[in-house]
Amino acid sequence: MALLRSIATVGGYTLTSRLLGFIRDILLAAILGAGAIADAFFVAFKLPNFFRRLFAEGAFNAAFVPMFAGFLEKEGKDAAQRFGEEVLAVLFVALAIFVALAEIAMPWLLYVLAPGFVDDPERYDFATQFTRITFPYLLFISLVSLMGGVLNSLGRFAAVAATPILLNLTLIGSLLILVNFTATPGHALAIGVTIAGLGQFLWLVVALKRTHFPLRLRRPRLTPDVKRFLSLLAPGAVGAGIVQINLFVDIILASLLPTGAISYLYYADRLNQLPLGVVGIAVGTALLPLLSRQIRGGDAVAANASQNRAIEVTLFLTLPAAVALFLLSEPIIRVLFERGAFGAAETEASALTLMAYTVGLPAYVLVKVLAPGFFARENTTTPVKIAGIAVVINIVFSVAMMIPFAQVGIALATAIASWFNASLLAIGLWRRRDLVPDDRLKKRLPRMMLAALAMGGLAFWVAGLLEAPLMGSTVERGLVMLLLVAGGGVTYLFFAHLLGAFKKEDLRTLFRKSTLDQAEA
Repeated sequence: MALLRSIATVGGYTLTSRLLGFIRDILLAAILGAGAIADAFFVAFKLPNFFRRLFAEGAFNAAFVPMFAGFLEKEGKDAAQRFGEEVLAVLFVALAIFVALAEIAMPWLLYVLAPGFVDDPERYDFATQFTRITFPYLLFISLVSLMGGVLNSLGRFAAVAATPILLNLTLIGSLLILVNFTATPGHALAIGVTIAGLGQFLWLVVALKRTHFPLRLRRPRLTPDVKRFLSLLAPGAVGAGIVQINLFVDIILASLLPTGAISYLYYADRLNQLPLGVVGIAVGTALLPLLSRQIRGGDAVAANASQNRAIEVTLFLTLPAAVALFLLSEPIIRVLFERGAFGAAETEASALTLMAYTVGLPAYVLVKVLAPGFFARENTTTPVKIAGIAVVINIVFSVAMMIPFAQVGIALATAIASWFNASLLAIGLWRRRDLVPDDRLKKRLPRMMLAALAMGGLAFWVAGLLEAPLMGSTVERGLVMLLLVAGGGVTYLFFAHLLGAFKKEDLRTLFRKSTLDQAEA
């Protein structure tokens, strides 16, 4: 399998999903703004979305894919299919019970999930209603995670990567159509979330049948293989989902701040999530099954080469994005969201929050790339220990900085914790000799940094010259921003090539050579 081809497949579909997500968020900002209904819906959406990221992009793959790949590699299709069906049976029953209990306990759960809402009856009531509507999404998306793990292990990345597109299309439809039949836009969006979960589930059921690998629902049994899977899943949920755990801590603390803080964090995080989803999640998703097979095949050299190339690709794409989002945060927020109920004050608050988040953007993405180095070796203990340290750091810094800096302090604390997390993961792999930076990575990394800074400086200067049209009509702002994005991309590639961080030959070998071939080129 060509690692970069798989990354491109996942990243391409994820980019499409994120672009649709921006259309969704533009509508959200115009219709909801940053008021009580917006805060309540974002809490209700954050809970199932937290599990989506935790399971679909983290813990489930970390525990399931290496075991499934092992059965597939050593015992064949029948054994792998049996294991998948055993996990499906246990997972379905456990999730159904969990969702039912959560529905009953929802008013009390919000005392923990959004304690600041308790003294605000309007936000509390809306949050309770919306979260009860969205919670069944957990059942569907967790089953989607299992089926996605099977498809990814089989090298079928496209169907899984396309599932978030269904979510965004459904929510856009809810805002444009369903909103006319519900009490508030928040109710329409909450219903849309659950409908989207059902649609994603049915989408992958069909994809598995087309792959001739359907999963039947067996009688649930805790077989030795299932017990082994569960033992890996629990710590993996913490280790792979540390970014999401920290973001969820942000929401809990932000609920204690004045109305609007949760919304500012949401809008800023949406932009921050674009490179994280397109690059970090794409690389991590493609890397884990490849590493699992290489390690089980005893090819440590190939595994190290894959890890090096994954880090190189990740930072090559993430560093310019981080610089651009930091320096151009205000015009980007203004172009995307400033209309309707979202005014200049909301733009300023969201832009400052985005700047704080982007300080940690390379770290967020690196966590997604480094964690598979542990999970492919069925080592979930080390990431859990590191996750615990990062969570404590996040909480301490958030509490210390939220009073003087409000939600900006919370976002900055998340960035600091993510850098600790990524650094400790890298050190852990290096000490075990599971990650040895090769000459190509060591030579290109500082050159990527210089190219990104050069691009950022030039883009910031040009944005200053174009300040008037950036404050103009929606069409003017959009055209200028497209010019800045396109010009920034070309400028970065120019400087990267000039400094030696990127070569024309990379384009020709991107999808034709194997990872190891590229490492030796």
